[in-house]
Amino acid sequence: MTTAAYRPRDDKLTLAEICKDLKISRSTFYDWRAKGRAPRCIKLPNGDIRVRRSDYEIWLDGREDAT
Repeated sequence: MTTAAYRPRDDKLTLAEICKDLKISRSTFYDWRAKGRAPRCIKLPNGDIRVRRSDYEIWLDGREDAT
């Protein structure tokens, strides 16, 4: 496994990566965030947003339908 391909479990995902994975627009993500429905975010000093992979996976697990 190369170093570039290796991503530790708690790496930080960009907003673009989250939106691509969920197949949503950036504006939808910001709407969810404003309503408290998005995964926990880290706001960097330059204004960029990151999401810990572990927080994202926990958030996704919480959305599973129990049917």
